[in-house]
Order: sequence, then C-alpha cells, then structure tokens
Amino acid sequence: MDLAGRLERHLATWLGAWPPSGPLTVVGSERRTRPGWDGTVYPVAGVATPDGAVLSVPPDLVEAVRAAGDDLDTVAAALPGLAGRPDARFGRGVFRWCHGLLDPAGDDADAVWLPPGDERVPPWLAVFNGDVLVHLDEHGRYGAGVGRKRHDDWGQELSVATAEHLRGRGLARRLVAQAARRVAEEGAVATYLHATSNTASAHVAQAAGFPDTGWWVLGLPTAS
Repeated sequence: MDLAGRLERHLATWLGAWPPSGPLTVVGSERRTRPGWDGTVYPVAGVATPDGAVLSVPPDLVEAVRAAGDDLDTVAAALPGLAGRPDARFGRGVFRWCHGLLDPAGDDADAVWLPPGDERVPPWLAVFNGDVLVHLDEHGRYGAGVGRKRHDDWGQELSVATAEHLRGRGLARRLVAQAARRVAEEGAVATYLHATSNTASAHVAQAAGFPDTGWWVLGLPTAS
C-alpha cells in the first residue's frame, strides 16, 4: 500500500471515517472516549482539507453536533459547550504528512534508536510509545531527538526538538526524514503537526519532506 493509502487507513481508524463526504462530516467514534497514544482521552479530533473536513466526537454527541450547524466555523463555536468544556477553545493546527520525497541529505551518523526508557533519553522524549531517534554527541549526551506517537497501525505522528546549542545545523531536518523512513519501513505513514505560529517547526517539516498542502488538524484542549 502506498503512503496515500496508509494515510487514508490511518485517518479512517483515528477519526472514524475518511475521506470527508462534504464540507463537514461529523462522525461518532468510540476512540473519542478511550485513552489515546499517551493515555489521555481526546474528546474531539478532526482533519480538514481544502475539500472538506471530518470531525470526530463521542457517539452520544453526534446528533447535537450535527444540529449545531452545517459549516465548521459555526460548529466550532458550539463544540466547547456541547463537549462539556465551556472554557475551552476550539483550535486548528497545520497537518502535514510524508509524501515520500524526503530530505536527500542522508541519515544522521550520530543518531541512534533507543527505547523511551533509556537513561540517555530526556524527559520530553520518554513519554512516547515507540522507540525514539536521538542524536548523541561524542560523549554520548543527548543533542536532538524525534519521538513517535503511534496512533494506530497506519499512522505515526513525529515530534522533534533540538538542544539550543546545536540549532541551525540541520539536525532536526535530518532526524525527521530519518524517522519518516523508519515509519514507512514499518508499513505506516509519518505525520507532522504544528501550530501556525511555529515557523521554526514549519521550516523543519518543509525541508524534511512534509509539504503544507492546506490541511488542518482540529480539536479541543484535552480533558483534565
């Protein structure tokens, strides 16, 4: 199965339906009531493309959400109250996925795959539910890393960070591309999400081979 096919399977599994059947497709999924990759319940999730959006909510909220309106902006305004989070704010972030044209610079020779529990892995990487890719300096100390959120058999979301003293050397770009190749070898597709204001993350994603195609990830803050 090609990467586009894996992405479709991932989104259908993660959201409950894919692709959108119109400007706004509201679906109910039991995944909105169960812990996600990190043990947290995410009551609202969605992905929007220029052609339409799929919004996934708990099954018992489907009819109320559909009745709230026919377009995403109207429904987004009503969602916090409907989901029992009146103080929450519906949010959008950039959704990117690996199309296969990855950074050709090659793998980072100083990067190794480690289990999250390895003592060399910093706390922010230790929470991920798959092996992490870590750049180590000549003394074996952490300098940069990529974590994988394994949402299902078809999709793995990548997150990257670089120690301040090593920024500007292309480490993040190479690590993201290297991790995406590993994800593809495992039969899944790599995704990359970031806030619209995070220009540094946007540059890393674009350079690594994750183009911005006008897709958005949708959701509410996680339940406390």
